[in-house]
Amino acid sequence: MASMDVSLKEMMSIDGALGAAVVDYSSGMALGAQGGSKELDLQVAAAGNTEVVKAKMRTMDSLGLKDGIEDILITLNSQYHIIRPITGRSGKGLFLYLALDRTRANLALARHQLRGIEEKMEV
Repeated sequence: MASMDVSLKEMMSIDGALGAAVVDYSSGMALGAQGGSKELDLQVAAAGNTEVVKAKMRTMDSLGLKDGIEDILITLNSQYHIIRPITGRSGKGLFLYLALDRTRANLALARHQLRGIEEKMEV
């Protein structure tokens, strides 16, 4: 099992990574973050993406879907943003957030690597 700091470092080692965070979606607070920039404020991104997760969960509930969210992908002109809820018992209510530079990232590989990080992360 990997700690949050180790997991964040692994997320930042993914090709094209611009910023990474572990976020509590009940509060919208980033519990840990690495990377980011003046243009990518990870605290603001954590709070905003919390609303995305909550909206998707409400929609699934309204539709009666009994499925889980594997990840949520937001595609911008120059970036990919991946939101991955943590499914392990110790991570309930948390999600991983990863922002990638589209010109340097391989989306399929990044999603695969993020899944592996999530599976071995211990919060």
